[in-house]
Amino acid sequence: MQEARIDKWMWAARIFKTRTVAAEACKKGRINLNGAQAKPARMVKAGDIIQVRKPPVTYSFKVLQPIEKRVGAKLVPEIMENITTPDQYELLEMSKISGFVNRAKGTGRPTKKDRRDLEEFFMPEYTDDFDFDFNDMEENKE
Repeated sequence: MQEARIDKWMWAARIFKTRTVAAEACKKGRINLNGAQAKPARMVKAGDIIQVRKPPVTYSFKVLQPIEKRVGAKLVPEIMENITTPDQYELLEMSKISGFVNRAKGTGRPTKKDRRDLEEFFMPEYTDDFDFDFNDMEENKE
């Protein structure tokens, strides 16, 4: 039976850009093979299920062919099957939409567009629908 190292397979199947990055993901515990954490040297075979955590999404792949040599992007469907659930992709969309809320530390000040998007996100829709002016209410109290 043909087998391949998991870090080489993930690189060959184009899940990670380099084999080093794939090995680091294994060492950090972000890769599960059939439900158990996998080290970089763990062997995969056809039919195995690999889960890759790239926050906020956990991708799931079924191994169709265990290979160790990188293939062209058009041949990837012959190597693996993407079995990621649709709710994971919804998480990804939600993080893209609300991505400006959690700015990475050290990225500097928000741009004017970021600020406007942030204000629009936090401002309720009904605030623009007031028929009266708050200043008129204060004058009537006196």
